[in-house]
Order: sequence, then C-alpha cells, then structure tokens
Amino acid sequence: MFSRVLIANRGEIALRIVRACHELGIEVVVVYSEADRDAPYVQLADEAICVGPAAAAKSYLNIPAIISAAELTDVDAIHPGYGFFAENAHFADICKDCGIAFIGPDPESMRQLGDKVAARAIAKRAKVPVVPGSEGEIKDEAEAIKLANKIGYPVIVKAAAGGGGRGMRVAHNDISLRKGFIAAKTEAEAIFKDETVYIEKFIVEPRHVEVQLMADKHGNAVHFYERDCTIQRRHQKLIEESPSPILNEKTREELCKSALRLVKEANYHNAATCEFLLDKDNNYYFIEVNTRIQVEHPVSEMVTGHDLIKWQLKIASGETLDLKQRDIHHTGVAMECRINAEDPARDYAPCPGPVDKFIVPGGYGVRVETHLCQGATVSPYYDSMIAKLIVHQPTREETIATMKRALREFKIGPIKTTIPACLDILSHHLFVKSEVDTSFIERHMG
Repeated sequence: MFSRVLIANRGEIALRIVRACHELGIEVVVVYSEADRDAPYVQLADEAICVGPAAAAKSYLNIPAIISAAELTDVDAIHPGYGFFAENAHFADICKDCGIAFIGPDPESMRQLGDKVAARAIAKRAKVPVVPGSEGEIKDEAEAIKLANKIGYPVIVKAAAGGGGRGMRVAHNDISLRKGFIAAKTEAEAIFKDETVYIEKFIVEPRHVEVQLMADKHGNAVHFYERDCTIQRRHQKLIEESPSPILNEKTREELCKSALRLVKEANYHNAATCEFLLDKDNNYYFIEVNTRIQVEHPVSEMVTGHDLIKWQLKIASGETLDLKQRDIHHTGVAMECRINAEDPARDYAPCPGPVDKFIVPGGYGVRVETHLCQGATVSPYYDSMIAKLIVHQPTREETIATMKRALREFKIGPIKTTIPACLDILSHHLFVKSEVDTSFIERHMG
C-alpha cells in the first residue's frame, strides 16, 4: 500500500479522498489554489502546497506545479479525483515517467476508452450493443449526410474526445445536420483540441443508465450494479439513483455483464463507469466509458456497502481485487441530488458568493458530501457543484420521502442553489412513477 498520496483536485472529492487515505493509514498531501486556502480538505491534510492563483489553468491544471509539489513532498502516488487531470492520458504519462503512480487506468487504456470512436470499436469486439452509426471519424458534410440518410433521422453528431455534453449536436434533417456538423467540429477543436467527430442514431426519449466497475491489474473485474442517471439538464446529471426503477432482473444482469466484457476486452484496471442509453423497449446501447471515479459513486457505495475510493487506492498499489461477484449484494434504494450554486429561476445561472448560512441535514440513511461550511465563499472560478446529498432507504418510495425531508432541512444562503429544483423534480408525478427520459427537465420543469 502507498505511504503518501498527493490529491490533484479540490472540493468535496478532495475531502472524500483525504478521508479514505487516512482510514487506510496513508499520509495525504493536497494542493490548493489561493482561492481554496481555507478549505476544509486543506486543513485536514498532512501537508498542503499552494500551486497558484484562483484560475484553474494556473493552479489545478498547472502540470509543472502539480508534479513539483509531488516531488517536493516525496509522494508515492497521485489521485486525480474527477475532472481536471482524471482522464488526461498525457498527465498519467508524466506521472509514470517521474516514477509516481497514477491512481487510475494506464495511459493507453485511457486513450482507447476516452476516444469514443475507439471505445465503440472495443464494445463491438466485446459483443456489447452499440447505437447504429459511423464506424469511425466522419470527415466531411457529404459523408455525414449519406450516413444519416442510411440510418435515418434524427442523428447526433458527437466529438470523439467529448464529454459533459460538449461537442454534441442533434440533427433532424440534412439542413440541420450541415449546421450541426460544423458546430460540433468547431466546439470540439476549441474545447478538446481534437475536431474528430462521429455520428450515431439519436435515441428518442432515452433513459441513461450506467454500470459501476472495478478491475485490478491481475485480470479480475467486478461490477457494483447500475445507476440510473436519466434526470439531467443539458447533459449534466442532477439526480442519480440505484437500482434503475425500470430494469427487470434479466436486463440488469445482461447490462452488467456487457459492461464487464467491455473493460476486460480493453485490459482495463481501476475504477470505470460504462454508460448506456435505454430506448422505450428497454433495449440498451453502449455510449461511452468514463475512465475515473464519478461524482455519483456514493450511490453505488450505499447500495453495496463497498468503499470505491479505497478500492482505487488498493488496486493502484498493486493489490488484488479479492472480491467475487457473488460477494457483492445490492440492498435497498439509494439516490443522490447534486446541490449546485445556481439559480433555477434564472435558467440555472451560476450563483457564487459568501455562505452565511449552512445547515446540513442528517438522520437515518442520510449522507452529505461537501467542502463547504458556514462562512465559506463559493468561488466563481470552479464548477458550481457545492454538495451532494445521498439517501439510502429500503424502498424507492421511502428514499424519495427521506430525500425531500433532507432537502428541506438543507439550508444554504444567501446564495441560490438547486435545492428547490430538486424538490420540484422529486414531487413531479412522472418522476414518482419513473416515467421520465433525459429531456424530462427541459420538457416538464420549465
């Protein structure tokens, strides 16, 4: 096991990793920007190093500063959390060259599965269903239109290196495809420095379901069942739950086995999430692999009783995943609401600022992951997510009831948050009946 780990991240995920490391007897070094000097994870670390000013590009995305901090503090490994360098194969290469373990997959696996075209090819080799579409890069508008007319509209243009809804455009005819093709390529080049795009059939009113996986360096891999992430706004997840309320046991088993075949085909190790779309007939189609721990990992932890961050650390240090699939049991229903510093009444506009009131909910089955405290300030420089509220109860009905109670207890002010929006969603009759799709918020919540 590692003796000293550097956390190349911030916020609630940095605090989450600090706690897991300390429980395993690992010393922790954290890096922080000038804006995060007083953050709780900085106070709880064994050592902390400032790596730059508030802007992420000059601090958390400053590779020389991060590596210098790691070498100066003599760490064994770097945990990237999610975001920033979590899916950056170049950064993982640098860690390897410097003799520092990267707590995640090897760079080659990251490149293969991080490229959606390559990941699609791996899925097909593993006999995992994929959405009908191009076999590789679409180079020009003429090729795009020819394929779209073959598989039928609507289609979606996707950036091969994309994520978080960036570099994606839906087209319903040749005219909108021409515009969407150019827009997707331009956005992909600007954001990901890679203009490669491909085309898939657009699944109408789909659900989004993903499988949490863990694989070691010795050929062992297990799943921790699925999460339903259908409640999204502009491709950004807002509420996640497990189990998916619409899957029967047969489909659930096939879905999870498909995800396992894919990561084994890719010779992958460490944490991964295999994401799928489900159509109205519950047919599932692979869309991508996230080669990192995800924001919503506590949902899977609550229903299985396994600490996924600790497994990441153990596997990266070379330990064997001494779990058999039959040892992982799914119990009850877990749900997570992401609490963002955004104003739903103003089209979810960011709402940074000082936090004068901060009262955290509690009670049986309630878990809160946050880096905030009363007197803190939400910075405008980073992602707007400020907390995650997770609830675990025996049934979905009880989980929703507890979540609504906990959301009402959660007091954050004077800044605006997504707590009212989450309450509205949980109270909507279609959500209660689980008759939703990925466009639910846009179509039903104003």
